Amino acid sequence: VQLQASGGGLVQAGASLRLSCAASGRTFNRVATGWFRQAPGKGREFVATINRSGGTGYADSVKGRFTISRDNAKNTLYLQMNSLRPEDTAVYYCALGPSVIQSNVANHAAYSYWGQGTLVTVSS
Repeated sequence: VQLQASGGGLVQAGASLRLSCAASGRTFNRVATGWFRQAPGKGREFVATINRSGGTGYADSVKGRFTISRDNAKNTLYLQMNSLRPEDTAVYYCALGPSVIQSNVANHAAYSYWGQGTLVTVSS
């Protein structure tokens, strides 16, 4: 399984970005997928998830601003990020978790496959 994340960049506070994650070797629509991020000097943080049934979940810090979605035909996962803040600055990683269940969706250790990360920098 290979995951290729893209779409990061440098934006000003209040702007929007859409991250993409293209998968090969495994279809998205039968497993849970998620986005995590890691800011400099910090641990990997849960951002959002979409499960096998299409149900979504978000970290409180991004709820109402970020939207996770997927296109099963393109085998691609997305993260639409609106109203970006400087504290959203991080490397964003997509992940695929065949073993993820409701109780561990926010645990990065539950995800088996990871993209290489894409850097999002939000200036104030």
